[in-house]
Amino acid sequence: MKDDRARLLLSLNVEPGDPRLASALREQGGAAALLDAVRRRPAMWPEPWQHVTDGPEDQVEHMLRVGREQGLRWITPGHEEWPEQLAGLDEVETAGGAGGAPLGLWCRGTGHLRLLSEHAVAVVGARDCTTYGAEVAGDIAASAAASGFTVVSGAAFGIDASAHRGGLAAGDAGIAVLACGADLDYPRAHASLLGRIAEYGVVVSEYPPGRAAARSRFLARNRLIAALADGLVVVEAAHRSGSLNTLQWADRLGRTTMAVPGPVTSAQSQGTHDAVRSGKAVLVGSGADVVAELVGFHGRIAKDRAVDVDPVATAVFGQLHDASPRQPAEIARELRIGTLHTVRALRRLEADGAVEATAEGWQRTATSSPAP
Repeated sequence: MKDDRARLLLSLNVEPGDPRLASALREQGGAAALLDAVRRRPAMWPEPWQHVTDGPEDQVEHMLRVGREQGLRWITPGHEEWPEQLAGLDEVETAGGAGGAPLGLWCRGTGHLRLLSEHAVAVVGARDCTTYGAEVAGDIAASAAASGFTVVSGAAFGIDASAHRGGLAAGDAGIAVLACGADLDYPRAHASLLGRIAEYGVVVSEYPPGRAAARSRFLARNRLIAALADGLVVVEAAHRSGSLNTLQWADRLGRTTMAVPGPVTSAQSQGTHDAVRSGKAVLVGSGADVVAELVGFHGRIAKDRAVDVDPVATAVFGQLHDASPRQPAEIARELRIGTLHTVRALRRLEADGAVEATAEGWQRTATSSPAP
């Protein structure tokens, strides 16, 4: 059985985030080999895993068909959309009983997940947020999106929803990571919001179509939010909050971790204050602060970088032809990324002398294009 199909069959029985999975895949030499090992000697493996022996291979076809009917696609490591940074989850300690890279991801939407997550910031926080928190989250997300960063969050009530709306207002559809099947609108009240994200961005889940949300699945989901972004901002979190679990994942993965201060009398800000005081997060008060931290950390927007180390710029460059100047919106549609991301890449390519703007649109420079 091919690796992507073996991973799908395993995902139907192995709970995403099971910390035993990463070592089992390494020891057995991949998903197909692990599947064979479980089938040969099921009693040696955790009880839920043993049920893969009951799963005929046509179950994979059935699930893929269900996914297509719901507008979903299944991607695994090696797929062109697969974000390579997810592999880091196999190299860090578990948290909250979850760990390891996902077997695969179900994606809904027109966005290209790898390109969207190349320059991304996660914005998370309290569901029961204050008006102050909602406004700050929206402003930070809008500012980060305007600077070319994709907004990643969990589509929950409160801070998550405010962050997604802030990104959308700035023209970035973003990435929503769910703790249920990607075909489900959860929470139901956010069906319209998730639809807007899927229009140009992507809704992501490691759970199969139709799988309902559960408390433990939110903790497992948090590791994906942290892994998909360059940095994470917590905007309001109580002393014990799931958002702090996401912050813990981001810290372990070596991401830039940030927190927004609030009134000292606010219970919703106790967790963020603790994170700053303990040195687990940098204090930020605006979108400009967030972008400055992100740029300073990894230098991805520095003008002296070579084009070939920036996959977004490389993909944009590949869409340009010497005889046919193109508009940023047209390129964005072809690549399934936001227009702002395309413009930022074009500006970076322009600074490198690879492209130039004309009255008709953007095109390669004479030095970067082959002769007609």
